[in-house]
Amino acid sequence: MGRRWPFRLALAFFGLTTINEEIQQARINLFSTLHQIVFHGKGGYDYDTIYNMPIWLRKFTYAEIKKFYDAEAEAAKSSSQKSNQSNLVNPDGTVNTPAFKAASQPYKGQSSYK
Repeated sequence: MGRRWPFRLALAFFGLTTINEEIQQARINLFSTLHQIVFHGKGGYDYDTIYNMPIWLRKFTYAEIKKFYDAEAEAAKSSSQKSNQSNLVNPDGTVNTPAFKAASQPYKGQSSYK
């Protein structure tokens, strides 16, 4: 029979060997943040740079990128909801025939082809 250690931390002294839900969620959050910064940084960051970045700077960078994309999405949403514009293409990808006909009326008979 092998020797038994009098304390339970012998095998897990320098790391977390048991994977519980909190540890898994922390790893998922870390790698998700790394991915978001690298992907949405548009080539400005690589994985090693972000992984070795100080935590406070990584959080700041993530918050700034998130703020930028949230503002961009809000601007796109507000511009698409203007009431005086009509869409020539329906959300399902088909042509909105009445709107297309109304938009093409000013150009009727003005063809340069003879």
